[in-house]
Amino acid sequence: MPQTEKPGTEVAVRTRLRWWTELPLILLVYGCYTAGRLLARGDTSNAVDHGLAILRIEKDLRLNAEHPLNRLFTHEPWLGIPADFWYASLHYLVTPLILVWLFRRRAEIYRRARTWLMTSTFIGLIGFTLLPTCPPRLLAAKYGFVDTMAQYSSYGWWGGQASAPRGMGGMTNQYAAMPSLHCGWALWCGVMLWRYGNSRLTKVLGVAYPLLTAIVVMGTANHYFLDAVAGIAVMGVGYLLAPSVMRVADLVRARIVPGASLVAARSEGAGSPIVSGGCQTSAGERIPSQRESRPLSGAEPDPAPTDAGDGAPAPAR
Repeated sequence: MPQTEKPGTEVAVRTRLRWWTELPLILLVYGCYTAGRLLARGDTSNAVDHGLAILRIEKDLRLNAEHPLNRLFTHEPWLGIPADFWYASLHYLVTPLILVWLFRRRAEIYRRARTWLMTSTFIGLIGFTLLPTCPPRLLAAKYGFVDTMAQYSSYGWWGGQASAPRGMGGMTNQYAAMPSLHCGWALWCGVMLWRYGNSRLTKVLGVAYPLLTAIVVMGTANHYFLDAVAGIAVMGVGYLLAPSVMRVADLVRARIVPGASLVAARSEGAGSPIVSGGCQTSAGERIPSQRESRPLSGAEPDPAPTDAGDGAPAPAR
């Protein structure tokens, strides 16, 4: 019989991800994000107008949580100083650590989680470009905000201008406040901890980390409440777009690497594995190594030799 593969035994390749390809990809995306922030600085007067417009909307909706939190962090150094460290450091540490954890421990969901994070980051970059927004800490003093990063800068590694290291404040876009990707990335981290952590502690951290980050960005006067809401919305859109982004990436990969899109399946329940490598034999054709060793199934055996004596045993059937 011809050796054929069962229908449905071909599936998409599950490319095994390697850290030496993932790390450059993540660094490239972060580099694009940082460069995009710098290129999208926008006009200062427009950024201030946008910030004041957000304040007016929050006042009309009675959502002004920034002032009481900022006063609390300003008057209580035991809250303000840790909050500044939180804002300036944790998103650089927690997000990469969770990516590494997923890569090593949850490889089956790593690619989608990484794509979700990167897609949302690029959407946030579009927001910085289209809507440069002055954060509360850079508004005039009459609006009642205090820049806690500047107030407590002697306690940390950041300077008085921004959360960047001292002397590098001019190299950052301080008007990239809408949306708040601090809150967006923290939400992503929280979802990963909640869904894929195996302990009660990870679930508690999954809830606490994004909530505390939202409080910190407002208390330090780095973001408005609506910035945090926009950061959450951006992550929601990125989550919905991630499957489409992965499909496009797979199509591009299939064009660049021919034959990388399909492979013979070895999945459970698919029957015995195919050892012919996708090749087929024509009807009645034997595998070369079997041509002299065994007859085809169902064929009549060769007749007994003519010189066999009358007492020779009949050939086995």
